Amino acid sequence: MQDSEVIIERRGAAGIIRLNRPRALNSLTLAMIRTIAEALDGFARDADVAIVVATGEGERGFCAGGDIRALHESARAGDGLAGTFWREEFRLNHQIAVYPKPYVALMDGITMGGGVGLSAHGRHRIVTERTRLAMPETGIGYVPDVGATWLLPKAPGEAGTWLGLTGLDIGAADAIHAGLADRQIASSRLAEVIDALSGLPRNSSSIDVDALLQAFSEPSRESPLRQNAATIDRAFRFDGVEEILAALAEEQGEFAAETRRVLLTRSPTSLKLALRLLRAGRRSASLAECLGRELGACLQMLDNPDFFEGIRAAVIDKDRNPKWSPASVEAVETAAVERFLKPAEPPLLL
Repeated sequence: MQDSEVIIERRGAAGIIRLNRPRALNSLTLAMIRTIAEALDGFARDADVAIVVATGEGERGFCAGGDIRALHESARAGDGLAGTFWREEFRLNHQIAVYPKPYVALMDGITMGGGVGLSAHGRHRIVTERTRLAMPETGIGYVPDVGATWLLPKAPGEAGTWLGLTGLDIGAADAIHAGLADRQIASSRLAEVIDALSGLPRNSSSIDVDALLQAFSEPSRESPLRQNAATIDRAFRFDGVEEILAALAEEQGEFAAETRRVLLTRSPTSLKLALRLLRAGRRSASLAECLGRELGACLQMLDNPDFFEGIRAAVIDKDRNPKWSPASVEAVETAAVERFLKPAEPPLLL
């Protein structure tokens, strides 16, 4: 149905999943997550489907993430919806990561938070000249989730740490450099790409899909993250946020100064917790391990004042002026961070 929040269709050899909330930048609801998971199960069983394509309706974004207003309201009400949302979203992220058929994500436009979870775990991640990708959670008193603590530590050097802590958005070249995307294709050709994928034989493999996508690919511009890699690696190599801020203060140039300025606007508690989770992800053996750790932190967020304050400032009052508590990194006690590392009960079942 064209008025559904998710449009599921089969065209030739392709199963197509279209996120259909363009006015909300295709942000995810619990019903959408369930629909996508069910569609993936169905396509996996369907012998006539060789490839799955995930895309977003409208020209502004693939997916801006979870519906944080709904999560905020659920947390206020204590109705359990937020916890259910995260559990099912994280299961979906894992489902995509281990999916048995080629999964192609067309990351055109805004791809943030939960949108990264729907795309970056797939086998074939396509960005365009319009892609703006981010894990912006520290700016709303939250932390990188949807398996980001598995993905970001695998980026070259400390690029993933920069992405996870600053929450700043990046373009196509940076997404490819960070290992969150594979190829760049012009947005004007995405309809052609879907048609071509649909026309592949039903016994097509990932090798066939990649060859087709390569034919549509174009060179990306120089990556700013790559250009600033030396600065990023020097400043973000530390395991403490205070040390990172001090290192940035010693660096020369506008990039380091702007990075430090941005970090000082983020939730101090979120920064410290995000760094702990990213470092733990670097030592982890699997995506499942990271998702389970993230879920434990997310559930504790429901009692975190910064989570409510960050969403208030970003999407409710929209004053963009959150009052964090505590207000400085130095004032965040170790015990306050440790409480977020409590395992989820019940644990995440994948």
